[in-house]
Amino acid sequence: MDWAAISLSVRLAAWTTLLLLVLGLPIAWWLASSRWRWKFLVEAVVSLPLVLPPTVLGFYLLLVLGPRHPVGRTLETLTGHTLPFSFGGLLVASVLYSLPFAVQPFTAALAGVDRRLIEASWCLGVSRFQTFLRVVLPLSATGILSGMVLTFAHTLGEFGVVLMVGGNLEGRTRTASIAIYDSVQALDYDSAGRTSLLLLVFSFVVLALTYGLQRRVWAPWPTRS
Repeated sequence: MDWAAISLSVRLAAWTTLLLLVLGLPIAWWLASSRWRWKFLVEAVVSLPLVLPPTVLGFYLLLVLGPRHPVGRTLETLTGHTLPFSFGGLLVASVLYSLPFAVQPFTAALAGVDRRLIEASWCLGVSRFQTFLRVVLPLSATGILSGMVLTFAHTLGEFGVVLMVGGNLEGRTRTASIAIYDSVQALDYDSAGRTSLLLLVFSFVVLALTYGLQRRVWAPWPTRS
């Protein structure tokens, strides 16, 4: 079992989940509360990675982040190195590819908060930001946690987009899914089987946890007889 690749995948998934928690919550709150008539266009852009082939997204990211593109040259000037075939490039690709897996559950959780509670907080003189922290976030915490778990699991199994942007550099960009592919290509089915079994068990645990959290969110309030 390639523990270096598994460790890299876990680190990538953790950083992706953290960044999407910071970046995805404002987007999700805007989608949940905005009444803009063209909001569906933003929703389509956020959901695009769900239907876009990972290699297509990886190809465009490779072009944009490369040294020949203005964005890539600017990032190289700021960071001192190019993003393709590095952990930073993997992180950018993973954040974009996992965006809907975070934003959609976040949006559903935030939209489920009773609007009357939010308006009551405003009427009491609490600012919008404080209302978001004290009222909205606690009431949607379970749904947000569910989105974080899905994001982590999805990132852990990424293949196409990370292969396009990061390549297959051992110890630097070689993730668990790429390690499984290499093992199969080398006819080392035992190694591929062990790593695949680990990811299979983890995926089952993640789905069980996610559905459990969703069941808790949508469970009916107990009534008094």
